[in-house]
Amino acid sequence: ISLTQVDVTLDPDTTHSKLILSEDWKQVRCGDTKQDLPDNPERFDTVPCVLGKESFSSGRFYYEVQVKEKTGWILGVVRESINRKGEITVSPENGNWTVLLREGEYRAITDPPVPLSLREEPQKVGVFVDYENGRVSFYNVEARSHMHSFTGYTFTEKLYPFFSPGNNYTGKNSEPLLITPVDITD
Repeated sequence: ISLTQVDVTLDPDTTHSKLILSEDWKQVRCGDTKQDLPDNPERFDTVPCVLGKESFSSGRFYYEVQVKEKTGWILGVVRESINRKGEITVSPENGNWTVLLREGEYRAITDPPVPLSLREEPQKVGVFVDYENGRVSFYNVEARSHMHSFTGYTFTEKLYPFFSPGNNYTGKNSEPLLITPVDITD
């Protein structure tokens, strides 16, 4: 079964004004101040997040994100029609299939959230999307272990990779989320 390794880059037009992207659009971190960015329709204005430029509307896709040394983040995929302005109600019913780390706890963001009991803290998270089968899965890459899967959904619109590096209130969460090349030798 064919699996496409996607070369995901971040989309500056969707970036919340507190987020800082690297020049190659592979890293995102939260800054201390808001930048003066145009308020285009694609841009998130409340939630500090950014979408990938690449969308999926068929097939099976996989990409990896380094989360090392971060104390908070949200990763996953969202549908194209996600609300960009104001608060986002995060759940699969609202077109978000995401997991997070917050205050030392890993959760799948459903309503209510599902705590994930992980043996090891992931340094790198693999995100797998199977569009036709309505599945989004998350893996701890180094430990080669499964973190969580959302299954049994019917996707009807484009899905975009979703990244939130979390707020950096204390200076403890300043590391970026980094989209890394997939090692296909394994």
